Amino acid sequence: MSAAPTTSGRRLRLGWPQRVFSQVLLMQLAIATGVTVLATGLFLAPLSAQLDQEAMRRALAIAQTTAAQPQLAGAVTGSRPAVDGPVQAEAERIRRSTGAEYVVVMDKRGVRWSHTDPHQIGKIVSTDPSHALAGQEVMEIDEGTLGRSARGKVPLRAADGEIVGAVSVGIEYDSVRARLLAAIPGLLAYAGGALAVGAVAAYLISRRLQRQTHDLAFSDISALLAEREAMLHGIREGVVALDSGGRIRLLNDEAQRLLGLGPEATGRPLDDVLGAGRTADVLAGRVTGDDLLTVRGQRVLVTNRMPTDDGGAVATLRDRTELERLGRELDSTRGLIDALRAQDHEHANRMHTLLGLLELGMHEEAVQFVTEVAGVHRATAEQITEKIHDPLLAALLVGKATVAAERGVALRLSDATLLPDRLVDPRGLVTVVGNLVDNALDASAGSPDAVVEVELRARGRAAVLRVTDSGPGVPAEQRELIFTEGWSTKELPAHGKRGLGLAMVRRLAERQGGSARVGEGAEGGAEFTVVLPEALTDAGLGEAEPADAEPTETEPTDTVDSDAVDSDAAALDTAGGTR
Repeated sequence: MSAAPTTSGRRLRLGWPQRVFSQVLLMQLAIATGVTVLATGLFLAPLSAQLDQEAMRRALAIAQTTAAQPQLAGAVTGSRPAVDGPVQAEAERIRRSTGAEYVVVMDKRGVRWSHTDPHQIGKIVSTDPSHALAGQEVMEIDEGTLGRSARGKVPLRAADGEIVGAVSVGIEYDSVRARLLAAIPGLLAYAGGALAVGAVAAYLISRRLQRQTHDLAFSDISALLAEREAMLHGIREGVVALDSGGRIRLLNDEAQRLLGLGPEATGRPLDDVLGAGRTADVLAGRVTGDDLLTVRGQRVLVTNRMPTDDGGAVATLRDRTELERLGRELDSTRGLIDALRAQDHEHANRMHTLLGLLELGMHEEAVQFVTEVAGVHRATAEQITEKIHDPLLAALLVGKATVAAERGVALRLSDATLLPDRLVDPRGLVTVVGNLVDNALDASAGSPDAVVEVELRARGRAAVLRVTDSGPGVPAEQRELIFTEGWSTKELPAHGKRGLGLAMVRRLAERQGGSARVGEGAEGGAEFTVVLPEALTDAGLGEAEPADAEPTETEPTDTVDSDAVDSDAAALDTAGGTR
């Protein structure tokens, strides 16, 4: 029972091939053959009518020439029809000289005075002569006693113009048909040549199609398209395909989610859809490399790009937001562990010192020692809270001061620092300050007389932040590069990527119409300056500001996109600070 379907399937494949190459070749050959046959038929049809018309005109011309003989009209009116009469002799002479099938001269009654068959002389003609006898010239193809012929009939007039009869001349129709048949072989030869050229062209086109489709069957192509759609929209990686002109050719569901785009972006130029920035540069190939980092909204993306043979490219996007957050938390945890280990060591030293003082009976010195140790930390906290009124930001700087002390770096606030408790987004500013202070501590640690100075002050609704370190500084040629996503001078952490924090700081500042830049500090290290024009609320604008407040570098000209600012702050908090 299973053999029948197999045989049927084989017959189907033999009757109609499955490969695209074979099907297209057969269809093109069928079309070329059909067009050749149709063109040949369309050429033969008017040729047959043209030959008929030519034969009728020839018959009419012979009839006109015969009727123009002056002796015929006189012989018809002055004698009787006879086999050996002058009319028969003249008609036969004309017939033989012109090659006509017959030349018939008749009187007004339709009686023949000449005929190819002498026995027909004196008899009434077999076709209607009324039109010719009425003075009309007639061309037709008709059936007579001699068979089918192309005929021409004209009136026979006397010298005074009176119609005395008619002349009918016939051209054998078989000769017309013979001419038509004689033209067919040449026509078929031309048609065959055209068909051969068409077949060769069809074969070449089909071979090219075979190479381009890799000799697949239509069913295979359909299955591949279905699998492609399922794969592109099912995988959890974003896929963006671009054509040679930089227009988006394909955007799968994950790419739409990661880039914040919709299906309407397909067919549009990449730069118009994404706008200027690193993401567009990476996808367009203006930035090259493997596993390139970029930030889109609040997502950290890793991008790879592969050019295609047609001049376009396919780029893949992976969401590393959670991985970056976990890596940052791991780095923070390791830093905290190191700080706790150092604090434990220092605490043990202090306890040993205190124990020694107590064992020696130096109780007053022990009390003084404990008071000094506690007072240092209390003085640091009080100094910070006097100048920084926001509790989150003050707590951050107190914690950073402790970490800095354990790393041998002095963290201090400048005399110009004064920030009221009216921040619009304390969490965002905490992230920016923490990022810059971490960078400064990393740069200063290990240098002689290591110091990091932080200045935070309000100027109207704007917050101005300066972080200066005593590290090696940033070379002039790299002062713009450090704000580029993926650029870093630090060793790679466990999660393998850096170079996001400063890029996010600049983006957050520019979203508010502000700026973020780096220069050379007074101690020779780096000095980072960030201006956030919309960082504070309007309440308390009448409060006194520092006397040495500098002119606004970048006045805010645009309204704040609060959603965008929150988005960037969240991403910055996730990505962490790297330089």
